[in-house]
Amino acid sequence: MAKLTKDEFISSLKEMSILEIKELVDAMKEEFGVDPSAVAVAGPAVAVAAEEGPSKVNVVLTAAGANKIAVIKLVRDLTGLGLKEAKDIADNGGNVKEGIDKEEADKIKAQFEEAGATVELK
Repeated sequence: MAKLTKDEFISSLKEMSILEIKELVDAMKEEFGVDPSAVAVAGPAVAVAAEEGPSKVNVVLTAAGANKIAVIKLVRDLTGLGLKEAKDIADNGGNVKEGIDKEEADKIKAQFEEAGATVELK
């Protein structure tokens, strides 16, 4: 498929109906995970944010380490889970927090590493 120039793309948009343009925008949202109208307004700010990585991450416990009791307590404190559920996460690994800010995730990761656990941010 030949690459369209900006002018060719705009010319093809002029030939589309409003419904076709809406479908195009929806397809772009689905394909790229970005609202094209937001990119047009935010332009450079979005590009910088994309280079820095995701702003929301999941904290995933991969190994409890030698001090499993401290890790279980930390999981309970952070999640509000009961003892059995927190022990299951410490034993088998899993998501501790989902969809949180990168800054908060880094703090939580540091707490787990201090307790001797291995944590990944995804």
